[in-house]
Amino acid sequence: MKTTGYLGIDVGSISTNVVVIDPAAEVLFTAYRRVEGHPIHSVQRAILEMQAALGDSVEVAGVCTTGSARSLIGAVVGADIVKNEISAHARAALQLHPDLQTIFEIGGQDSKVTIVRNGVVVDFAMNLVCAAGTGSFLDSQAKRLSLSIEELSERALLSQDPTTIAGRCTVFAESDMIHKQQTGHAQHDIVMGLCHAMVRNFLGNVCAGKEIKPPVVLQGGVSANQGIRRAFNEALNTQVIIPRHSMVMGAYGAALIAAKANPAPTRFRGYGLCEHEIATRGFRCADCANRCEIIEIVDGGQTLGRSGGRCRKWEQQR
Repeated sequence: MKTTGYLGIDVGSISTNVVVIDPAAEVLFTAYRRVEGHPIHSVQRAILEMQAALGDSVEVAGVCTTGSARSLIGAVVGADIVKNEISAHARAALQLHPDLQTIFEIGGQDSKVTIVRNGVVVDFAMNLVCAAGTGSFLDSQAKRLSLSIEELSERALLSQDPTTIAGRCTVFAESDMIHKQQTGHAQHDIVMGLCHAMVRNFLGNVCAGKEIKPPVVLQGGVSANQGIRRAFNEALNTQVIIPRHSMVMGAYGAALIAAKANPAPTRFRGYGLCEHEIATRGFRCADCANRCEIIEIVDGGQTLGRSGGRCRKWEQQR
């Protein structure tokens, strides 16, 4: 007998995350992989992993996509629901920690704070301009130090006297880091200083004007970094919570949203979509002065969907 499953897909700038849950919200499958500049291909590979792991034992009854590529991937896989990442991450966090009051979500290219009171999202803020409060900040500095991001995470915990690093800008941070290297500061003190700098930037910019109350949940790819966890604990003087599935919380929340909607029937295109050569092409709409750049998602001779228009005229045409 097949198990009913609900599929959540979160595609951001750095990673593709896929989660399948059963009707009781138990996770049946997770996948985390790099986008590597090809969101469609990365999703196809993740769904192939899903097929290999679950086979015919699970029947997908609903699909929700989220993340910055949610509309594109929604058209590719045949999503029943397309949701923004604020909603998806909040849904997942509240499922696991109903009493939370603050959600920090830090990914590769953006970061967010969501304020929750009595189980309801009341405010949020995002950082989309500067990379200094995101995972790419740590990635770039780790490469400068010839460390993997995993090595940076481990070495930060060795520090007893973290070096103060300027963290308001990645350029200034790198210049300051080089200066500290040249004056003889230990590498583990420098990397812990980088973690503190990133957390200061996040709290000072993204969280500016927000009332940060515990319990605080930290999720997203950066939540795996032990130095960042330590820096948040010390800055807030509280123990931040790292939830189960912290790396794939957007996809988990999307799966929960799909399960609640329980569409009948689902629009999911099935595992066969992984064998298709799906491409995109663009054109300019000349119907008004905006001249929007419209992106079409094409599978063979079939147009799966369109995005990019301000008036959504093209999006409504399938």
